[in-house]
Amino acid sequence: MEQIDEVLNRIKYNEKGLVPAVVQDVMTKEVLMLAYMNEESLKMTIDSGKATYYSRSRQQLWQKGETSGHYQYVKGIYYDCDADTILLKVEQIGAACHTGNHSCFFTPIIEEEKQGSAEILQEIYNVVLDRKENPIEGSYTNYLLEKGIDKILKKVGEETAEVIIAAKNEGTDELRYETSDLLYHLMVLLVNKQLELKDVYTELQKRRK
Repeated sequence: MEQIDEVLNRIKYNEKGLVPAVVQDVMTKEVLMLAYMNEESLKMTIDSGKATYYSRSRQQLWQKGETSGHYQYVKGIYYDCDADTILLKVEQIGAACHTGNHSCFFTPIIEEEKQGSAEILQEIYNVVLDRKENPIEGSYTNYLLEKGIDKILKKVGEETAEVIIAAKNEGTDELRYETSDLLYHLMVLLVNKQLELKDVYTELQKRRK
């Protein structure tokens, strides 16, 4: 604990005793939100393992998720080269933003065309989860979820077969398309079985040999 206290003494708080805290999803690396901490909230975060901040508007401590259930389980805490900004890497439960978006940073000023990345899997998972909680009439995702596990497994089986056939053919266009179909239906299966994508990532980490 003495070593942690020594590190905490390096943090430079502003004139109001606060330091900005950037919050990042430990799995997807997505920036989720910006909040502020004082010395007490930082120590509470370290002790509890759940992110606790200082509300400038209410002028009191608040633990993320204490009313919504959308807790942030802290996996790492870092400070920058000037020791005046903190970075929290967290496992985010539910949405980080009060609007229901996964991240508070969803409104672009300028935006480059998105390139493919592993983050799309989490985005698709979040969409499927949202369809489960907020059904939309005519949604294919809702159709699968309403039909239940047997229908979902039938589609996973069909898409698996399509991937195998595509892999036997020349070129990669068909394989890319069928693999995307399979991954989508797997996301529906995971949501249906209430298995979070992060749990799959954790299992995959065990196999990095």
